[in-house]
Amino acid sequence: MKNYDIIVIGGGPAGMMAAGRAGELGAHVLLIEKNDRLGKKLSITGGRRCNITNAEYDNRIFLDNFPESKHFLFSPFSQFNVEHTFEFFEGRGLPIMIEDHKRAFPKSEKASDVCKVLERYIQESGNVTVQLNTEFKSFIYIDGALQGVRTSKGLFHAPRIVLATGGLAAPETGSTGEGLSMLEAIGHTVVDPDPNLAPLRTSATWVHELSGTSVDDMTLRYIQNDKIKLKARGRLLFTHFGISGPLVINSAHQAKALLKVGPVTASIDLFPDYDLGAMDQFLIRLFDAHKNKQLKTVLKDLLQKNLSETLLKLAGPSLADTPVHSITKDERKRLVHTLKDLRFPIIGTMGFEWSIVADGGVIPQEVDFKTMTSRLFPNLYLIGDTININRPSGGFSLQLCWTTGWIAGTHAATN
Repeated sequence: MKNYDIIVIGGGPAGMMAAGRAGELGAHVLLIEKNDRLGKKLSITGGRRCNITNAEYDNRIFLDNFPESKHFLFSPFSQFNVEHTFEFFEGRGLPIMIEDHKRAFPKSEKASDVCKVLERYIQESGNVTVQLNTEFKSFIYIDGALQGVRTSKGLFHAPRIVLATGGLAAPETGSTGEGLSMLEAIGHTVVDPDPNLAPLRTSATWVHELSGTSVDDMTLRYIQNDKIKLKARGRLLFTHFGISGPLVINSAHQAKALLKVGPVTASIDLFPDYDLGAMDQFLIRLFDAHKNKQLKTVLKDLLQKNLSETLLKLAGPSLADTPVHSITKDERKRLVHTLKDLRFPIIGTMGFEWSIVADGGVIPQEVDFKTMTSRLFPNLYLIGDTININRPSGGFSLQLCWTTGWIAGTHAATN
């Protein structure tokens, strides 16, 4: 059995930050990673561009994006927040740029560059030993206390253990959630993982046929029992299984909650700046300007070809070849409603392999967020996706990793 001051289990963003910080403060650290390299999931995040954080410097505004957990997070974000993240990466030679919705990326647009910064951070102190290709099997649990870990490469002892094994999102990168089952085995309350930030599925074949088509500005509504339960505006992508895009992914958690109550219908408004009356007047003017053209020709100037063809199938296939001057009032009204209320059923989210984040993990009530220690075991630190904290996409997940990792590394090394 080898001895260390701290064992960090998991070489993802939270684990690397924790190990680097603890090593920087002089602790002798063992970083255990099941893959053959560190940061495997981090290197592909954000389409391999890596959305490092969200550039909202006001902690209170930033934490409004964690509505179910923000009261737990005020303390950790008072210690390490977005501003500190910018200082950390830019101070280590990685310039950061800010895009729409305050999403922050490395200027190089390479997630691998973020990994390199963290790997250098781990190496700088000379106090961190990295053990790759090593699977975490269980805690060494003696007389009610955690004293080390069992792994595929043997036993390792340390008075303090940091668990950063992540959740179940993107299991192909090694995120298989074994840490959560280990926590449950020692008495923690663990919420079962479920795909959270993931695309949505539908049974409507016409949606599947639009795969690859995107709409840059539309309003998406979720309807249940004839009532609008949620409405959001933005970009949408049709896929071979349903719908995707930032707006869809960020609302998947609410859609999933609605599905537990009953059936959910999605409604797309392709022209959100027009009400029904204004949309009807718009079509009247459009038809007057192109009286002798066929409806399918006029709509192709208004919408993408495949989307206009789908709309005609839904509003009335016989209308496609009809000159617009022959369109009746009722037919025009039906077209207006189709443009403003394109409906299809939502039947669920895609699986973990499609999920950006999977919810689930230890309930926040069992974590001391001032130090990121377990309330059941004062020498166990829980960080990143090991805790059940829901959040949107846009840099919030990685910021949670940087914050919780830095705090755990700090307190584990100075405890």
